[in-house]
Amino acid sequence: MAKKTRQILRRIRNVRHVRQITHAMYTIASTQVIQRKKALLSARPFGEGARGALSSIWAAARAQGISHPLFEPGEGDKVGVLVVSSDRGLCGRYIMEINLAVSRFAAEHPGAEFVVVGEKAARFLHRRRLTSVREYIRAYERPDLGFARTLRDELLAHFPEKWKEAYVIYTRFLGELVQRVRVERLLPLEVEEVPARDLIVEPELPALLWEAGRVYLLGEIYRILAEAKTSEHAMRRQAMKAATDNADELLEKLTLLYNKARQQGITREILDIMGGAEALREEE
Repeated sequence: MAKKTRQILRRIRNVRHVRQITHAMYTIASTQVIQRKKALLSARPFGEGARGALSSIWAAARAQGISHPLFEPGEGDKVGVLVVSSDRGLCGRYIMEINLAVSRFAAEHPGAEFVVVGEKAARFLHRRRLTSVREYIRAYERPDLGFARTLRDELLAHFPEKWKEAYVIYTRFLGELVQRVRVERLLPLEVEEVPARDLIVEPELPALLWEAGRVYLLGEIYRILAEAKTSEHAMRRQAMKAATDNADELLEKLTLLYNKARQQGITREILDIMGGAEALREEE
């Protein structure tokens, strides 16, 4: 009985240690969600404004019969994909859902080439023997415009000469408890159809379309990074909250089991003492 009690006590200590870790990770993830959410909410309005400005410029260019390669399918025969995943685990369903989306996309687009952000996605592509043209590992713990610019230039290095289209697979942050994996087309650029207006622009429209398109694409990639990182921390917070709750439940059960075992041991010792006393009384 003493051995069983020690085993239960050892399990209680181990569970308490794990609970301390999961609770600390929950607290850190909660702080990160607040910080990343602020950055995300500031990035979304820029994208909406840039999309509206680009729509007006593109409408004016089309009215004058001007085309641009950023708005038309590329010359290549391959499809490029930017995959935004995580470098770390312990974030619930986040990595699994991204990997499932990558598998479905690869099945629908044989020969697709991937630009990977995150160690987990890079390992998944290696296991599936999918083509990865560039991998960025531990590169965006805090999303910034510098890294977004690097990704934009990497995509434009392949489009339109090599790729006919470029997509992105990431997790969109819809709320504290709701995150959804999205597959969106990045290139060629898609803008809203608006009536053409007479614009006085400098420089001329072809050069302006190139610069405006690059700025818009930069803003979209930065928003995507912010969406993905906010979703990752939100899912990690949910996972660590569930792990902490499970540890509390297990501690309660183990404590009850320990108390029962200890009570049984005490009862057995009392019975032994009473039996010994009764035997001494009979000898007298």
